[in-house]
Amino acid sequence: MNAKPSFWVRNGLSLALLTCFLLFWLAQALTGHHEYNREQLEKGLSSLSLGKYLHTGHFLSTTFENWESEFFQMLVYVLFTISLRQQGSAESKSLGGEEAEDKPPQVHPKAPWAVKKGGIWLKLYANSLSFALFLLFIFSFGLHAYGSYEDYRERQNYTHDIVEPFGRYMSGSRFWFESFQNWQSEFLAVLTIVFLSIYLRQKGSPESKAVDAPHRQTGKE
Repeated sequence: MNAKPSFWVRNGLSLALLTCFLLFWLAQALTGHHEYNREQLEKGLSSLSLGKYLHTGHFLSTTFENWESEFFQMLVYVLFTISLRQQGSAESKSLGGEEAEDKPPQVHPKAPWAVKKGGIWLKLYANSLSFALFLLFIFSFGLHAYGSYEDYRERQNYTHDIVEPFGRYMSGSRFWFESFQNWQSEFLAVLTIVFLSIYLRQKGSPESKAVDAPHRQTGKE
């Protein structure tokens, strides 16, 4: 009888990604804190502790404008891949025929509880991934907007300039420049993996087709 894989083996990918996320977020906080205090001293203002810096618009804006773009890109990509195809890409469904994810869900002993429950619960569960990504996008978008406006207010107050109300600020170019510069890079990254997976391979990765697969083969099979 084969031994059950350890917790670390079963969750290695998530744990590795979580570790990278936390390390780089900590690095962002530390370097951002240093940069913020440098600017404060140049202005003749007092520096902030790391704890107080984490509540500034500077940190909130730079954090959540990136989260916002990530969740937006993943949401749109999930929705695009329902019906759109790319011949030869490992990231696409096949050009013809029914895929496993398109088949009606079947009730079986190991099926998720929503499948067994049926009705409205099944309908919600069938679209729960895109719904969760949408909520994460809205959450991040809101905190990016709040942080960006707070950072703007702080800069305006320092120069004794007029602070526009939140609604007018949101209709201006600064906030949307922060968003669009991240959105375009996210879709470029997705386009890159979709296109490169047509012609290039990475042995052992589920994001790649088999090394000997023809370029025209669409999907991973």
